[in-house]
Amino acid sequence: KETPSPSLGKDRADTVIIGGGCVGVSLAYHLSRAGLKDVVLLEKSELTAGSTWHAAGLTTYFHPGINLKKIHSYSIKLYEKLEEETGQAVGFHQPGSIRIASTPTRVDEFKYQMTRAGWHPTEQYLITPEKVQELFPLLNMDMVLAGLYNPGDGHIDPYSLTMALAAGARKYGAQLNYPVQVTNLNSRSDGTWEVETPLGLIRANRIVNTAGFWARDIGKMIGMQHPLIPVHHQYVVTSTIPEVKALKTELPVIRDLEGSYYLRQERDGLLFGPYESEEKMKLQDSWVTNGVPPGFGKELFEPDLDRIMEHVEAAMEMVPVLKKADIINTTAGPITYSPDILPMVGPHQGVRNYWVAIGFGYGIIHAGGIGKYLSDWILEGEPPFDLIELDPNRYGKWTTTEYTAAKARESYGFNNIVGYPKEERFAGRPTERTSGLYDLLKSECSMGFHAGWEQPHWFYKPGDEIGYKPSFRRTNWFEPVGREYKQVMEKVGVIDLSPFGKFKVKGADSVKLLDHLFANVVPKVGSTNISHMLTPRGKVYAELTVSQLYPGEFMLVTGSGSELHDLRWIEEEVVRGGYKVEIENMTDEMGVLGVAGPYARQVLQKLTNEDLSDGSFKFLQSRHLKLSDIAVTAIRISYTGELGWELYHRKEDSVALYGAIMEAGQKEGIDNFGTYALNALRLEKGFRAWGAEMNCDTNPLEAGLEFFVKLNKPADFTGKQALKQIKEKGLKRQLVYLTLETDNVDPEGNESVWHNGKVIGNTTSGSFSYSAQQSLAFAYVPIELSKVGQKLEVELLGKNYPATIIQEPLVLTEPTRMRLQRKGESPKI
Repeated sequence: KETPSPSLGKDRADTVIIGGGCVGVSLAYHLSRAGLKDVVLLEKSELTAGSTWHAAGLTTYFHPGINLKKIHSYSIKLYEKLEEETGQAVGFHQPGSIRIASTPTRVDEFKYQMTRAGWHPTEQYLITPEKVQELFPLLNMDMVLAGLYNPGDGHIDPYSLTMALAAGARKYGAQLNYPVQVTNLNSRSDGTWEVETPLGLIRANRIVNTAGFWARDIGKMIGMQHPLIPVHHQYVVTSTIPEVKALKTELPVIRDLEGSYYLRQERDGLLFGPYESEEKMKLQDSWVTNGVPPGFGKELFEPDLDRIMEHVEAAMEMVPVLKKADIINTTAGPITYSPDILPMVGPHQGVRNYWVAIGFGYGIIHAGGIGKYLSDWILEGEPPFDLIELDPNRYGKWTTTEYTAAKARESYGFNNIVGYPKEERFAGRPTERTSGLYDLLKSECSMGFHAGWEQPHWFYKPGDEIGYKPSFRRTNWFEPVGREYKQVMEKVGVIDLSPFGKFKVKGADSVKLLDHLFANVVPKVGSTNISHMLTPRGKVYAELTVSQLYPGEFMLVTGSGSELHDLRWIEEEVVRGGYKVEIENMTDEMGVLGVAGPYARQVLQKLTNEDLSDGSFKFLQSRHLKLSDIAVTAIRISYTGELGWELYHRKEDSVALYGAIMEAGQKEGIDNFGTYALNALRLEKGFRAWGAEMNCDTNPLEAGLEFFVKLNKPADFTGKQALKQIKEKGLKRQLVYLTLETDNVDPEGNESVWHNGKVIGNTTSGSFSYSAQQSLAFAYVPIELSKVGQKLEVELLGKNYPATIIQEPLVLTEPTRMRLQRKGESPKI
């Protein structure tokens, strides 16, 4: 049992962790174990108060995300040896777990997940109904088509786990102080923090908010509105069930996905926890508006069995012995949800040295891995692997309380919904973050959600089956996307690119800053280039287009999902290097239209007196001009690889600019296209995408980005030394370009790549090539298997399809075709 230590013990610390649940204590353990001195954790009541102590404690290797599997895997491996290390029992049971498929679509989903498991070390198997029954003999087998089995899964006692981590943290020198409430936070001009408590003040180099459902209250102290909301989660424990008691081995954990509940053995009875529908589930929204009631810590909510009755009935149907069992305990407690159920982990944009690990819907399985991940990031200055899906900066000012509540409802209700590729969820949309064209286009297309924005995925024509129809195979957008692809290749298309992140950088040191930040050279005035920010270890932190508009004044453009992720990195570099620059985030004020295709020049030339000819307005040049009297910054660049321009303008001018372009292009047969066609076009041209072909898991040399990395430039850019060493040592793997012989299914990315009966790599992205009429994908494979002509296989929905490495690109870009034509060669389209 814990003994409280209500003292500060010291007035200076390197890191102050606020909150003593399993995540905060795990971080204290990992930081101190890694040798960081002066780690102080402050907990307002007692360790595990909040959501930890009443958690059901499930642990699973399974996760549909690629790198989150690493978090799960690390946690389980840590929990297996924690008792030995700390002398504290943790009550860890590992009977395995089975996800139940009771519909054919679920079987497809399991096959989809299995192809993503092949290149991960964690054990996962698709098993037959017979095997399911052998492992869990109490099931109603009429309902079981297949199972997804993870042998190492199970459950742990959350209280004991936290105490063991606490014992470890103390052993390595961390101080865990409680009850000590944080009453205020002041950031100082040197980037350090003053943490105020009733027992006095403590100065810290950094603070980490791990305060669970109090995280919002901590955030408010520094003007942050963290999008979090407490959800009522209930689970039920039964009395002894004779059939359970009679078993020789512990039952695996069951997840009945159609019934939307988990079920596990608890002593000689069963414990099961349902996830109710959006309409029935309950939010504790008063805590969002009024804060958590003072004194709430180890309290629970009033249980409400009526709310979960349909799930109780589904469980009785699936596990008939439940019908005779008595419920002896119902636990209803708060767990914190972010809008998309995933936690927020890492440093926060806009505040120096403020880190978060908050919003855990599944804190027990995440605690170990997140403690290690954050500790590595804090100590090394870069994340150990890419988890942009957990980046706290994926949310911004557009994330209102109403949005958070609507999304938390949806995420809770959709907890066990089928996870399709290209998934869209519609609650809380649109946010205030709509482009100038949203109202004009919303009824003409299927919109996708990108960092708060609505952006057209594909457009409807008469006779199309409209709406969002998700599938593991080709679906209603397949033909329309082919039509849009053809539009851009043969005529001219317009795309709304307003969600791009857009920053202006200017000032005395702007050139010096960008030369240090980027691996490419700084473009001259009137020019644009593609540039990468690398981490100190030489990984690709970000990809941006950089344009020098006036001497010393730059526009930086990044993908919608990377806006604040990139801005934070740049701002930290400015502070670290003391650069004299001003940075302005123009993302919400600026609209962007892309115009691309062989007639793009012809159409735009009708709207301006500026000479747009190839000789006058070259590829990768940027300039200010007027189109139909509207001021735009035009960059001759297009992610389609075709002749095209990106037109940056004031958001309020979007409708007029779009109207003028559409009007001018009538004769050329101008039309809209969306991001699905854009993806097919960029893949055919061999263009890489950040977040797929490159991220913090990849270096630019293996990703085939040498052209953009100038190792011989004088400036010592971040990652330069590491990259030189990587080059010297030689690469172990390489990005390759594959064509696939498939049927009604196309690669998405993250599928297993096979050779000689072994998984040897993974795809990063893929689509159907409308030019070659077959599937196309990028993949990472070992160097020795990376030659053009190499035969491989790619696994899709449980079947291995033949694949061949081809010379990239499949279709030459328009600037390359022009260059070859000038030399008198005939280029391949």
